[in-house]
Amino acid sequence: MKIEIRYAKLEDATRLVEIYRYYVEKTAITFEYEVPSIEEFQQRMIHVMEKYPYLVAKVDDQIVGYVYASTFNVRAAYDWCVETSIYVDHTLRKCGVGKRLYQALEKALKAQNITNLNACISSPIENDEYLDTNSIDYHHHLGYQMVGEFHQCGYKFKRWYNMVWMEKFIGEHQENQLPVIRFKEIKDQVNLNEVA
Repeated sequence: MKIEIRYAKLEDATRLVEIYRYYVEKTAITFEYEVPSIEEFQQRMIHVMEKYPYLVAKVDDQIVGYVYASTFNVRAAYDWCVETSIYVDHTLRKCGVGKRLYQALEKALKAQNITNLNACISSPIENDEYLDTNSIDYHHHLGYQMVGEFHQCGYKFKRWYNMVWMEKFIGEHQENQLPVIRFKEIKDQVNLNEVA
């Protein structure tokens, strides 16, 4: 299966909402209750793309997943940290799409001088039909480490779920840290499909 990674466009929102709909309606992977409208989703994309990369994966000219980074915390000292989010068409999980998306995202974020990736992941008290530990296991596999857990903080489908934070370092932490560059300023210099 040939996977192509490219920058997201606002007109992709219809397909991205289709992918996201499954996770909102059928899982507790996201704690969102309602599927956002196309317009709301586009506004979210615009907000992310002001500073960070927003990427999509295509197979046979069909978008099959997306990944993006967002602000971890608005305070200036957190500038080198981002929160990552990824969603893959549920029929194509465990096919390598997510790994390729994350590889491309990390490459783009390194070019911005980002050092820390943080993932906020819903966690089951016990595995059920809406949530298991697959996302946590997947992030472990990609090199993320567990940071902490919040207990029974998410309520969906009349059940309580935990939430964990995981982190991964992709850059060096130095005394004289290079400033973070807005991604739109360097996006033409990053080849998303060149895998290390």
